Amino acid sequence: MRIAGLGFRNGATLASLREALARAGRADALATCASKAHAPALQALARHLDLPLMAVPVAGVATPTRSSRVEAMHGTGSVAEAAALAALGADARIVVPRVTSRDGMATAAIAEGDAP
Repeated sequence: MRIAGLGFRNGATLASLREALARAGRADALATCASKAHAPALQALARHLDLPLMAVPVAGVATPTRSSRVEAMHGTGSVAEAAALAALGADARIVVPRVTSRDGMATAAIAEGDAP
């Protein structure tokens, strides 16, 4: 299974999220941290793509890429990578590291693994 983790700034648009996901690649489901899961643009993306959206804990999840700003806010180096990994569990691995939309408002990463 392939999970797309998504991270984004407040005010990110559907277009920003869609672009980040398109740059990352195909996914069977979407995941993000609980504090972002109810964002209207993310909800719209999940509906548009007809994909399940999971809210997962990301604090403490080790990620291949790191942002000190994100670490201070969420307790992990990348919300996108951490969400993708957390949604799949212990055997998950990042296959597409964090990519950013051109406007810098959204990130996406892809993890693969067995569904929990």
